[in-house]
Amino acid sequence: MIFIILLLLFLTSCVSGTVVVNVTQASYQAEENQNITLEWTFSTRRDTSLRSFSTLCFLHTNDRPSVLFELREGVESPESQDPQFAGRVQWDKDVLTEGRLTLHVSRLRTNDSGFYVCDILTPDGSNSRRCWLSITAAAELQTQRPTESPQPERWEEILICVGGEALRLLTSCRAAGVGVVGIVSRRVFMVVIGCSLIRPLLHSI
Repeated sequence: MIFIILLLLFLTSCVSGTVVVNVTQASYQAEENQNITLEWTFSTRRDTSLRSFSTLCFLHTNDRPSVLFELREGVESPESQDPQFAGRVQWDKDVLTEGRLTLHVSRLRTNDSGFYVCDILTPDGSNSRRCWLSITAAAELQTQRPTESPQPERWEEILICVGGEALRLLTSCRAAGVGVVGIVSRRVFMVVIGCSLIRPLLHSI
């Protein structure tokens, strides 16, 4: 009902004459959460001031029309904007007097899809054009587990050495930079060393 009242007020304020309105693109396609720019062009005189323009742009779907943007005599009217678009629409004020209505819609949603109609009123008359916008759902990110690079096979042995053999092995291990994991007693050492080091060390003692 509010939209119908706005449209009637807008149409009754139109003056006689003809203004040519076109769309830069007949259709747009974007993905959810992206931003997009919709643009209409219209005929106008160079000496026309900003306050001479009024526009009413709305999204027309099967459910209901939703006001996207309204300009009354050069002044934006945010109170008439549908909550669906609140905080998501910006317009280029500087190019309006050049005959270009440019609307930037951010953070697109799937329910933003539909026909966008802009009625443009100038001192020379009024006219409208529509364009189609299709929003597809954002592709779900596949959480891929990082591929682990294969580690070279490594295994260890536990040696328990007793007496003088343990002392000699301990000395050899320290010389080779291999740490002693634990000491069972004063004369018994438990040594963990890489497999590739065990046999050379054993041969050396």
